Amino acid sequence: MSKGQTLNMDKPPLGKHFDNLRFVFLISFVFCFSLLLLDYYAAVSDHGIDFLLFHMNGANHEHMQTMPEPSDSSFIFNETADCPEKTIHANQNNVSTVPGEVLKRDNVGVVANSPSRNLDSCAGQYIYVHGLASRFNEDLVKGCHSLMRWFDMCPYMSNLGLGPKVIEKSKEKVLLKENWYATNQFSLEVIFHNTMKNYKCLTKDSSLASAIYVPYYAGLDVGQYLWGGFNVSTRDASPKELVKWLSQQPEWKRMWGRDHFIVGGRIGWDFKRVTDMNDDWGTKLMLLPEARNMSILLIESAGSEENEFAIPYPTYFHPNKDREIFQWQKKMRDVKRPYLFSFAGAPRPASNNSSSSSIRNEIIKQCQSSRSCKLLNCHDSHYHNNCNDPVQVTKVFQSSVFCIQPPGDSFTRRSTFDSILAGCIPVFFDPRSAYNQYLWHLPKNGSSYSVYIPITDVTEKRVMINETLSKVPKSEVLAMKKEIIRLIPRIIYRYPSSRLETVEDAFDTAVKGILGRIEATKRDTTKVNHSSS
Repeated sequence: MSKGQTLNMDKPPLGKHFDNLRFVFLISFVFCFSLLLLDYYAAVSDHGIDFLLFHMNGANHEHMQTMPEPSDSSFIFNETADCPEKTIHANQNNVSTVPGEVLKRDNVGVVANSPSRNLDSCAGQYIYVHGLASRFNEDLVKGCHSLMRWFDMCPYMSNLGLGPKVIEKSKEKVLLKENWYATNQFSLEVIFHNTMKNYKCLTKDSSLASAIYVPYYAGLDVGQYLWGGFNVSTRDASPKELVKWLSQQPEWKRMWGRDHFIVGGRIGWDFKRVTDMNDDWGTKLMLLPEARNMSILLIESAGSEENEFAIPYPTYFHPNKDREIFQWQKKMRDVKRPYLFSFAGAPRPASNNSSSSSIRNEIIKQCQSSRSCKLLNCHDSHYHNNCNDPVQVTKVFQSSVFCIQPPGDSFTRRSTFDSILAGCIPVFFDPRSAYNQYLWHLPKNGSSYSVYIPITDVTEKRVMINETLSKVPKSEVLAMKKEIIRLIPRIIYRYPSSRLETVEDAFDTAVKGILGRIEATKRDTTKVNHSSS
């Protein structure tokens, strides 16, 4: 017997088991430790590998700095609103077919969902707000008496831009008890800014921001000068001073303004003056070279630029809590609608040989001759105040299955969103009234929530609105009504300092849209840089 064999036989059997156990424990420890590492990398999402590499190499420590705590806010970024799932209903009749091509733009998508296990819930959603001189926002509100030539805007600047609170005196209970305001259609800039002040993912460190908000009240500014013979130098003074200041800021040089955005509370044409003739309309804000790099959110897009996006007009309802929205949606589901269709508006002078004037006059004529139509005539001085009364407008739309929405002074109308709020199916006559406009807020399939009748079919008396709408199958009417009520949260602006837990409103949807737009722009820029290098 050899010496090695002797030593092996001398070793106690228990010692062999300890050797085996130590080996098993060692392998188990390595395996578990590996699993923990993989779990950690999953927790930090796509940035886990980068974080490890930066840490190991001791480089790029800017990426490792601790994220600041989000500012106090009432905003919760939630991808799933507590509302019925969206359903797209195939068109089964000719009257609701949406004609032509819906406007297509690059970089219109919304921001991708953040990984559910990301350690920073605001990753990809941080917004930095430029601190502008008060002449660009606060001073305009303080000087509210001179904002509009035709009436005093000061009452509408109260309640953070929502306007006077509505107290319903009617026993019919048209509205809910609280959070209804006489909101002016041109107050969006003030409402948006005050809501942004309470956005959850604000940051004071611009290097962390995915988007940079420029709180310039462009619509209130230009509104002072649209009438009264002001020259172009006066109208363009603030826009030119603004872009000059912006271009000198360090944040601008990061993407030359392509991550900046402005909210304009008027239609696009008010900011797109082509000539320098004093009798030409508006300012040239959107045509300034610097502004062409920024994204601009408007109540109506002119559709000629890829950096302009339409977002809803403000309505009268500004809820504080989710439950108020759900209560209103239920009320609109259950309300009785005795009229087939309704129209709230004024005729246009016959001398005005435009399609909008002729169709409005024909709509009023057809409505007056039909027992199934409810007309709220804004031209009659006796009823003029009713057209600005949230109770009266909502009452008319609540009583109707369809709400007629022809073009007016421009292609879009605030009335479209008032009708959706009232659960009334809008009827359009021009694709530019909605389908080519609100790409973030309304479904791509226009026939899922509205009816389309070509404008010439009405003006040339080829169709009667009453007959056309009565032929829409009941199943389609019910499907459109369901979709309209589902859309209500997306077209209302909550009370600026309030908190919605499970519902995304028009502000949330617009923020997601702009973050997605800028994120797509960054990706495209990176691709171009890589391909040219």
